[in-house]
Amino acid sequence: MRTILPGSTIGILGDGQLGRMLAIAARQMGYGVQVLGPNGLHSPAGQIASRRIVAKYAELDAVKSLARAVDVVTYEFENVPAESIETIGAEGTPARPGANVLYTTQNRLREKRFLLSIGCATAPFAAITSPGDIADAVGVTGLPGVLKTAGSGYDGKGQRIVRTAEEAAAAWDELGQVECVLEGFVDFSWEASIVAARGMDGSQADFGLVKNDHAHHILDITEAPAPGVATELSQRASEMARAILEKLEVVGVMCVEFFVTENGDLLVNELAPRPHNSGHFTIDACVTSQFEQQLRAVCGLPLGDTRMLRPGAAMANLLGDLWANGTPDWAGMLAAFPNVKLHLYGKADAKPGRKMGHLTALGETSEAAADTVRRARARLVGATLTPVG
Repeated sequence: MRTILPGSTIGILGDGQLGRMLAIAARQMGYGVQVLGPNGLHSPAGQIASRRIVAKYAELDAVKSLARAVDVVTYEFENVPAESIETIGAEGTPARPGANVLYTTQNRLREKRFLLSIGCATAPFAAITSPGDIADAVGVTGLPGVLKTAGSGYDGKGQRIVRTAEEAAAAWDELGQVECVLEGFVDFSWEASIVAARGMDGSQADFGLVKNDHAHHILDITEAPAPGVATELSQRASEMARAILEKLEVVGVMCVEFFVTENGDLLVNELAPRPHNSGHFTIDACVTSQFEQQLRAVCGLPLGDTRMLRPGAAMANLLGDLWANGTPDWAGMLAAFPNVKLHLYGKADAKPGRKMGHLTALGETSEAAADTVRRARARLVGATLTPVG
């Protein structure tokens, strides 16, 4: 459990934007960076790394090569094969968070059962592994509901909204007749998340409860802190996150996603054992970003200060749809909104629904910051928005 100091090299499984932003934080603190992923030498993280291994995560020879060349390995998403994490450990290189964390969070059924076991409420759910399970599952969850694959899936992938038992059966066929979980609809008021970190010494810190607005199952806007929220609710969210990270013995960063009901109840939706899209605001808004925090945690360094630099902040995703009529007007937007920060991920192909970057803004309130990033994003395509309030 030695401390891995600057000058050492970290390995990242995953070469997308989360790996890129972690690599940037690592470079700033004097670490070498090597990445392994399937997306080529010019991938978002590959552009920052000193060594790029182009391979799938299940290619164990490539995984061994990474493990032998670095001092610690972490990952940017949770769908890394458990065997790959075990292979890294067998080479004598720590992988953080560990295989036990992946085992729980890679499968929605295991994850939900774990949450219930430690007293965290979730939406009603039931497993479907055969056609005969569908009627029983509907009896547990009611309809309408959401059928999700138990493994993989993110940003709305691997799931279908179902309104009848017949639709559930058809959706199960469409999803490949794999193990699925049927979730009952929750009458929630809004969606929230909290990004927390746990160090090797068991210390914890989080960035507070934030409000998330989605469009087409993809995160659109994050407001930090969540506006108009009672201190008691934020404290409960923080305590739940602390309990989850403690029980799983996480070393690293984890995001806990919540549904918040009209009565102020917190239902855990999903866990992500890595930095999260809803934590991107921390790069510009906090003393320590979620990516620096991940680096500090997995290297055994003390966790950083999570305080915000201004009272409010907001993040707006930039999807490939913005490129539909050509390159967005970056210069015009930056001239009109000099207080907005632009982050682009270095992706060559702008496809609809693909995350290409994000904008962040600070303000006296989270609502004011959210209004700023919405207007700045609209300015990229020549549109205008009426200011809020």
